[in-house]
Amino acid sequence: MTPTLVRNHRDADLSAPADAGTRARDWAEIQERMLAPLYEAVYDRLEVGPATRMLSLGCGSGLAMLVAAARGAHVTGVDSDRERLALARARLLPDEGAEGAPAHRARLHDDGLPAGAGADGAPYDLITVFEPIGCAAGDSEGLVPALESALPLAARGATVVLTGWGPPERCATAPVLRVAARLAESTRPPRPGGWRPTLRDDLEDVAARAGLKPDGSGRVSCPFGYADPDSAVRGLLSTGLFDAAVRANDRSQVEKEVAEALHPYRRPDGTVWMPNVFRYLVCTT
Repeated sequence: MTPTLVRNHRDADLSAPADAGTRARDWAEIQERMLAPLYEAVYDRLEVGPATRMLSLGCGSGLAMLVAAARGAHVTGVDSDRERLALARARLLPDEGAEGAPAHRARLHDDGLPAGAGADGAPYDLITVFEPIGCAAGDSEGLVPALESALPLAARGATVVLTGWGPPERCATAPVLRVAARLAESTRPPRPGGWRPTLRDDLEDVAARAGLKPDGSGRVSCPFGYADPDSAVRGLLSTGLFDAAVRANDRSQVEKEVAEALHPYRRPDGTVWMPNVFRYLVCTT
């Protein structure tokens, strides 16, 4: 699967405040697919298939789970964003509650981890975290406790996959993220937590703190491609990486400066193309 240039939402007003439902749809319809090559590369490497019982932490609107389920895997997803999770439920459980519906190979939770292992009682043999870390100081702080809570649900020797942004020089989106950090600090004194360059050992540091043993890694090209600048702005703002900037400024100002930062990546046909590299780390429990 490769990323595509997403369509423009021409009926949307970019200057209007985005509610949670709109932002979740922007994520699912515009941005989430940009990481599809990462999902595919990980699943190919781990030979994900009918024997796989996967727990997805921060599953969002469920595209990574959908790809795994298409390979026959039993999937469970956890996310605190109920709007995104509602979209995942529509994707993965379209016939939920229908009379005569077949047994589902997917489960979704918005109130914490499931009480037990997979639907068939077997422990999970794969835990994935496809929300990349490494572009903001402290963006991995909640990940270690989440992993520590999930590991008791996994089989001995289970695989855990962590993901992160690649080096800034390999990620065209890095300058745009610096704009977000600058705007977030525009109305307050500088403090830790803004954008910072990705460090080589970010993923290894998380693994060590969670008691995991690294067992290989890889890099995957995940270009961000958009049909036009308006779609690019909506997609990028749906990630949550610009939330602090929006809180510190008028949303229209953030959109304006993000659009200006995208100018170097506009192509003659009006599309926006930003090459990026993401990294994944394979660990064992």
